[in-house]
Amino acid sequence: MSASSVNIPTWLFLILVLAAAYSIIMSILYPGVRWFLRRRLNQAVDKLNSSLRIKIKPLQRTKREVMIDQLIFDQEILTLIEQRSHQENIPRDELQLQVRNYAREIVPSFNAYVYYRICYWLAKKASRFVYRVRVAAADRNQLRAIDPESTVVFVMNHRSNMDYVLISYLASDQVTLSYAVGEWARIFPLESLIRAMGAFFVRRNSNNPLYRKVLERYVYLATQSGVCQAVFLEGGLSRDGNLGEPKLGFLDYMLRHFDWHTGRNIVFIPVGINYDHVLEDQNLLSWDDKTTRLSKSQHLGRVWAFFKNNLFISSRRRWQRFGYASVNFGVPVSMRDYCESRNLNFNYLQKEERIPQVTSLAAYLMDALRFVMPILPVPVLSVVMLRAGDDALTSLEICGRCDRLIDAMMARGAAMKPEEKPRHRTLAASLDMLTQRGILQETDDHYRVQAGQAPLLQYYANSIRHWWE
Repeated sequence: MSASSVNIPTWLFLILVLAAAYSIIMSILYPGVRWFLRRRLNQAVDKLNSSLRIKIKPLQRTKREVMIDQLIFDQEILTLIEQRSHQENIPRDELQLQVRNYAREIVPSFNAYVYYRICYWLAKKASRFVYRVRVAAADRNQLRAIDPESTVVFVMNHRSNMDYVLISYLASDQVTLSYAVGEWARIFPLESLIRAMGAFFVRRNSNNPLYRKVLERYVYLATQSGVCQAVFLEGGLSRDGNLGEPKLGFLDYMLRHFDWHTGRNIVFIPVGINYDHVLEDQNLLSWDDKTTRLSKSQHLGRVWAFFKNNLFISSRRRWQRFGYASVNFGVPVSMRDYCESRNLNFNYLQKEERIPQVTSLAAYLMDALRFVMPILPVPVLSVVMLRAGDDALTSLEICGRCDRLIDAMMARGAAMKPEEKPRHRTLAASLDMLTQRGILQETDDHYRVQAGQAPLLQYYANSIRHWWE
């Protein structure tokens, strides 16, 4: 028998080698690596759950594709597809493709390792880097008494984009939070990081009924599964410092199928957030004037300037520049108790009956937010200086007026204890901060409002307006 050989071109040989390597990697190595990483991740989640008061829920550990498929084949969404296909003569396949795209846009991909090893570390460092953080609670015993099997929803006011960072850091030893984030954050690599934190993206003011149905069903799915969520009740950032009108969308999504007799309880926790220095204050005040809005490059320039000016200064110097960031946790509102006391069951209400009840609940939660709004030195100083008008005040006069104003607010029921009143040296440091920012003018220890800066003082004063006006 004679030996024979086959000659093939080098390029074909290389292609065959690459194809064989790809087959080995995809069929043997890749599944093995995925199994190893998932096993390590599950071990990490189990370890975290042993220390968290409110556990990471099974839904958060479910594969993202499974959750997307669950939405695509949701019965209410399929019914809406059928209706729109019939009414608007749109092929069902096209509508189902839209639903898949919406679901992929909304559904997060929670990763406990990213949340706690990366995002928590970043949130902690960023919060402490910029501010002196202060935390309080209206009733700690009631917070501890919350059933960990309930769906806990943090209901917050929205002062700054730092709110996301601050609350994620402060609540991380108790729960993992799921946020609704606007489309502004859908940029690489921020989008992937936000999804890994368990947040989901929302199109603001979208009137597409199919999109809203997909969003509604995801919120319902997360609520029914006990995923802890954080909701900015105003919807967007406050442009003038006042608490805005509540948006009803998310509350309605959570409650329209809520049956307090048989369903998982929902507990709303009001969370008041306030700052001595909101980093975006100037931009928020000029928001309506599109010509003064900052472009992306200008935003990046400001971020670079911020880090360049603050990275190598002492923590005390940063505090003198940015002051306090304060978070107050209010008294929990159990929907089971709320509905029982009012003989109310959202699950059996039609829309025209349900919306007034959701509106009433939103007003109730906004009042709870006002009650726990932190009273900080700069908002108090802002009120005092605005009341002074064009008159110049000495630092001693300002501190005296601040004391009397705080006493008056406490007498009206403000959630502040006597021992929490800012000391005179704290007020003096805040006066220096406002002077360095060019908001106040100081001459021989006499302070007056700098020309054109009254709107900025009004912005800070508005945060506690419900107590002093």
